[in-house]
Amino acid sequence: MSSDAPKKPLSLPVVWREARDLVWAHRRRLSLGLGLLLLNRLSGLVLPATSKFLIDDVIGKQRVEWLGWLAAAAGGATLIQAATSFALSQVLGVAAQRAITDLRRGVQAHVLRLPITYFDSTKSGVLISRIMTDAEGIRNLVGTGLVQLIGGLVTASIALGVLFYLNWRLTTVTLVVLLTFGAGMAVAFMRLRPLFRERGKINADVTGRLGESLGGIRIVKSYTAEKREEIVFTHGAHRLFRNVARSITGVSAITAFSTVIIGAIGVLMIVLGGRAILAGSMTLGDFIMYLLFTGLVVAPLVQIASIGTQVSEGFAGLDRIREVRSMMTEGQEDREKRPFETLRGDVQLDRVSFEYTAGVPVLRDVSFTSPAGSTTALVGSSGSGKSTLISLVMAFNQPTSGEVRVDGVPLSLIRLHDYRAHLGVVLQENFLFDGTIAENIAYARPGASRDEILAVSRIAHCEAFIQQFPEKYETVVGERGVKLSGGQRQRVAIARAILANPRILILDEATSSLDSESEALIQDGLRSLRRGRTTFVIAHRLSTIRSADQILVLEGGQIVERGTHEELLAANGRYRHLYDKQYTLEQNRFINPGEEFPAELG
Repeated sequence: MSSDAPKKPLSLPVVWREARDLVWAHRRRLSLGLGLLLLNRLSGLVLPATSKFLIDDVIGKQRVEWLGWLAAAAGGATLIQAATSFALSQVLGVAAQRAITDLRRGVQAHVLRLPITYFDSTKSGVLISRIMTDAEGIRNLVGTGLVQLIGGLVTASIALGVLFYLNWRLTTVTLVVLLTFGAGMAVAFMRLRPLFRERGKINADVTGRLGESLGGIRIVKSYTAEKREEIVFTHGAHRLFRNVARSITGVSAITAFSTVIIGAIGVLMIVLGGRAILAGSMTLGDFIMYLLFTGLVVAPLVQIASIGTQVSEGFAGLDRIREVRSMMTEGQEDREKRPFETLRGDVQLDRVSFEYTAGVPVLRDVSFTSPAGSTTALVGSSGSGKSTLISLVMAFNQPTSGEVRVDGVPLSLIRLHDYRAHLGVVLQENFLFDGTIAENIAYARPGASRDEILAVSRIAHCEAFIQQFPEKYETVVGERGVKLSGGQRQRVAIARAILANPRILILDEATSSLDSESEALIQDGLRSLRRGRTTFVIAHRLSTIRSADQILVLEGGQIVERGTHEELLAANGRYRHLYDKQYTLEQNRFINPGEEFPAELG
């Protein structure tokens, strides 16, 4: 099943625990922010409180000497509000960005350590969305959102106490209305949360497909598929639009509901407050103060409509991140395995079978031994299981049955990090990073000196084409090495493998993108590289594996022939058939350049 298939959201208690842990990790800055916010909100109570004294005492009782004190109090409170607002944005803004950065680092580190099988079934765009977009949602959990929510509730509680003091009957009626509003919002946010979660998934799908179409732009243009990609993107964009539209409708409904509540409270103020003034139980100053403090109660609750939506988005992001972080990494699996510091390089497959899909075998009962320092070549038609066999040797997959052993130890019991530290790989698809040639070669060993980089470049015959670039080894190769030819990328990949100085060397079509002259040169370098190392070679050109210690011919996931080049030719079997067919083709290519290899040698 694809990993981006819809999944049941995590239970709310689980998400609350995630949020609690996140908040606790940044408790110091959040506590400081909460203190600043409380000071900010308390100073905000001064101005409405002065209204009563201004109306009842300064104006009503002509106590002019109070005017200066009231103005000073209001002015001082305003300055405190301004200062604390600025400090609050700085403290909580930094806290939010630090939390986002920490979470992104943690998720990225976790994702990189997941098994290869996870990446085989998950779009890179989905993973990028998990790391970048979903992490952004926690801004409102450790930033201003959550603190403002708490601060607003504290302010509302204080203001509510003042309201009960001024007129408890009117406040009781108002409180019933506000509680109704709060219950309605709680239900609304429970229904909005799945929408925000779904939005993250849709956004990841759209981003993933967009990344694929841009990354494969040459294929898109080669097959004039611009319109098809436009249709696919439009379909995804409309799915996202419909989700956002539903979310907007929900938020708008909450906002409209809050407007009705405010209106209802206003009507109560007019009717009940007016009667209280006429009855003499409230002064005009009391009523004005009551109105202003009612605003301090209502405003935070209305603000919850906005902040609550943002916090819900944060919870939805935590949902999706938790899904990824709950998956077992290779490192977690390695904790129970034995360390593996030294390696001779004896590799043995004992009755190994493998299935990607249950009931559809790719390898069947494969057994062979590659002694340390030997070279084993794999030959066969496309789909015969060569690359799958190599993936088992590299521990990218685990056998369905049987066992892979290294130096007599089952590979399933060896720490993968320790084992892969002894591997050097040149795959059929030569991936280069968007950096310089020197950086790509040194990727196998970042601490390598420039002299070591130059040395392996000469062995891989990179020197000739590198010297033609104005920037030499500092030439930027572009995304996936797009600024280099296929043969040039392959030579850089070979140099990278040589620099790794591995005990086990994997060459999967390592010279497939080279012309015959370049291949002949590199074969010399590869022969010296193979010396003393256990090497596995997959090659189209059978002439390149004549020196292999053993050649395994695979068909239908089984080894149908094995032996040296001379032994297999003498056996006059499948290998001889492939060799003769390729020899004839090579002759035809010499006479008719451009002829391709037969599909059965894929």
